[in-house]
Amino acid sequence: MVDALGVAVVGFGWMGRVHTQAYARVRHHYPRLALRPELVAVAEEVPGRAEEAAEQFGFASTTRDWREVAADPRVGAVSITAPNFLHREIAVAMAEVGKHIWIEKPVGLSAEDARAVADAVAKAGVQGTVGFNYRNAPAVEAARDLIAAGEIGAVTHVRIRLFSDYAAHPESALTWRYERARGGSGVLGDLASHGADLARFLLGDIASLTADTAVFLPRRARPTTAAAGHSRAAGGELGPVENEDYVNCLLRFASGARGVLEACRVSVGEQNNYGFEVHGTRGAVSWDFRRMNELAVSRGTSYQDQPVSTVYVGPGHGEFAAFQPGAANAMGYDDLKVVEAYRFLRSVAEGTPYGATLSDAVHSAAALDAMAHSAERGTWAEVRP
Repeated sequence: MVDALGVAVVGFGWMGRVHTQAYARVRHHYPRLALRPELVAVAEEVPGRAEEAAEQFGFASTTRDWREVAADPRVGAVSITAPNFLHREIAVAMAEVGKHIWIEKPVGLSAEDARAVADAVAKAGVQGTVGFNYRNAPAVEAARDLIAAGEIGAVTHVRIRLFSDYAAHPESALTWRYERARGGSGVLGDLASHGADLARFLLGDIASLTADTAVFLPRRARPTTAAAGHSRAAGGELGPVENEDYVNCLLRFASGARGVLEACRVSVGEQNNYGFEVHGTRGAVSWDFRRMNELAVSRGTSYQDQPVSTVYVGPGHGEFAAFQPGAANAMGYDDLKVVEAYRFLRSVAEGTPYGATLSDAVHSAAALDAMAHSAERGTWAEVRP
């Protein structure tokens, strides 16, 4: 028998929609899942947006106040996809009333916020899953297994890149994402949080780092109406961008490996250019999100002039078999969120964490805090989760 679990979504921008679609799809891909998510409530403060969500996806009720979701006995689990400055308050409140949470990164504005949420989840005995979706790609999981098996030898260094143009247009609206009080960091929270998580997922803990940041578009127009995503606001009053467009960072891992992490939200000509190259003493493995279902692998005993092969992931890698029957059939971004939904719901059903947890969020946030500290001081900084 499959039990129903009432779920709610708090914040219905683009990511709230992605979570909702994942709930709608999850049992199609995982028919043996012990829980059936039911869309009970959606909370969104922008007028009309929650009602639109209910009409399209079938939420049973709508509200502009997330506190009504916390008080709703029908809700057993909550997706928190609201702006960053609300993450801590909402997540702690939901955990304290016994609701499981699936929360988007970077889980607040700082490592202190992430720790507070992790502590609340642990104290309440609920499950907490975090939206580090790129680690869910079967190819990324395959790379991690390959590295752990020693197939490229001892890891020497890694390069992680996250370049995008979503904020490159000079008319991009000055939304909460560009404000310290509501967005916290800029590209650190948006993209480098994923990079820090991938680095640790693949190579283990980051011990210390040194970073540099920059703002390349220092002023943007304030929106005159409710803005969603990365909309434009031509002609609006100009205001200052308070957080960084760019970061580059040198990493030292506890293992002794070295790394480079670079992220930018204003890279003209780059669309979701995310990926990594890991080098070891006997080989290398690399991944490009834009070719999500492939790995480039070099392994053997040649060392010099050793060839690189393309490996297409298939049913034996990660969660690939839940989506496609054979290697080289493509999975997409939204599929990674379905995997995340599955792991969240499985965690709730079994009482055991699957996938990225609040502990992972704390480690990522600690790396981001260290990057900000290093960039401000011009020194190396230790990463202290």
